[in-house]
Amino acid sequence: MDVHISLTRSGRLAADVYEQLRAAILDGRLRPGERMPATRELAQRLAVSRNTALDAYARLVAEGFLAGRAGAGTYVTAPPAAEARRAPAGRVLQPRPLWRHLAFVPSAARHGIARDFSLGAPDPKLFPWDEWRRLVARQQRGRRRTTGYPPPDGDPGLRAALARHVGLSRSVRAGAGDVMITSGAQQAFDLIARVLLEPGACVAVEDPGYPPAHRAFRAHGARVVPVPVDAEGLVVDALPRDARLVYVTPSHQFPLGTAMSLARRLALLAWAERHGAAILEDDYDSEFRFDGRPLEPLQSLDRHGRVLYVGTLSKVLLPTLRLGFIVAPPSLMPSLHAARALADSHGAVDAQLALREFIDDGMFARHLRRLVRIYRERRDALRDALATQLGDALVPVPSAAGLHASAYFADRRVDAAAVCARAAAAGVAVEPLAAYYQRRARAGLVLGYGLIGAREIADGVRRIAHQLANAPQPGL
Repeated sequence: MDVHISLTRSGRLAADVYEQLRAAILDGRLRPGERMPATRELAQRLAVSRNTALDAYARLVAEGFLAGRAGAGTYVTAPPAAEARRAPAGRVLQPRPLWRHLAFVPSAARHGIARDFSLGAPDPKLFPWDEWRRLVARQQRGRRRTTGYPPPDGDPGLRAALARHVGLSRSVRAGAGDVMITSGAQQAFDLIARVLLEPGACVAVEDPGYPPAHRAFRAHGARVVPVPVDAEGLVVDALPRDARLVYVTPSHQFPLGTAMSLARRLALLAWAERHGAAILEDDYDSEFRFDGRPLEPLQSLDRHGRVLYVGTLSKVLLPTLRLGFIVAPPSLMPSLHAARALADSHGAVDAQLALREFIDDGMFARHLRRLVRIYRERRDALRDALATQLGDALVPVPSAAGLHASAYFADRRVDAAAVCARAAAAGVAVEPLAAYYQRRARAGLVLGYGLIGAREIADGVRRIAHQLANAPQPGL
């Protein structure tokens, strides 16, 4: 590869070339086995004599940094002696105070985890890898002569396919023009916040709730106010009167798993109309419904254009594909288009075109039916294991959908975080429910079954039960 070399000291050209190539080898920019440019090529690139390049290479060969191979060129031989170069370490530049509290938190390490009850992740072994590779390859072959930038709202065919899908499966009222493709649900939250929220605006969120969405609103200067959730969903009477946006997960409350009742949905819509607020409906995993009939989404009950419906394909396909969507009122679409164009111009075109064909050819529906069958089996295995091994200790929260379940500890004094830490040491990843509360939390656990097989669930619950039984007793 090309290596930047700065020639600034008159009369020491060979020394300049030598020192900078040596530094590139020592800090790892040039790695062992990499082929160096021919001396003639390097001399032409630097506008120096070939003897200058030869002298520099000769010193590096003599010191063991380079080695020549007959008829094959010159290669790096010395391993890096130091960590790769870093940017200047000064602390003159600092982020806005807001961002000091919104630092990126990497996912916890998964070393030694044998039974994984993590949330929000589908099983990658269930993804139709062969079909997807064929679809992507076909789209890439067909786009070899494509020029220009795609539209910011996504491929029109995919937008139409998603409108049909959510119209049939969720009774969402939308055409292709009402849909915008996003890089996952998280970008959807960010774009909506950009378009709707002034700095200092009030956003009401569920408590417990989904922290990444809350952080997206705070990142735009919003004042995020937690609102309690009961057995019927968000407590509408507790909403702050000045809320500009209400963020809810009505189909499968995150993380409790309950569904918002029809009466509560209608009350929320009426409240939004009275107070001039918008509602962001996050329908993140309602494709996986195992019991009963789904209730109408807020979007289909809305008669005044106050609901923005956000969906994601991360749970049905893969999070790494970064495919989500917004169904928004026509009054907001031009601004959402502009915000997307400013953010990253457009999404991954090949993935969008492949997904369009995946939906239109019926592969998506077949894949989803298979997932529902498998995840239902896992949900039932988890429910049975909790009843058998932790029936006296945990009170499950009723849930008819999704990829996780929550349960409260019967003894409110239990230190759930300590139980989870002990479980991790025993090879089980599980999260405390309190991690999703902003105010007063209740002790409990959240157990995902997207990554753990049905046959492994009983053993995972058994390990959690063992750690709970051997934990220090509350109050002692």
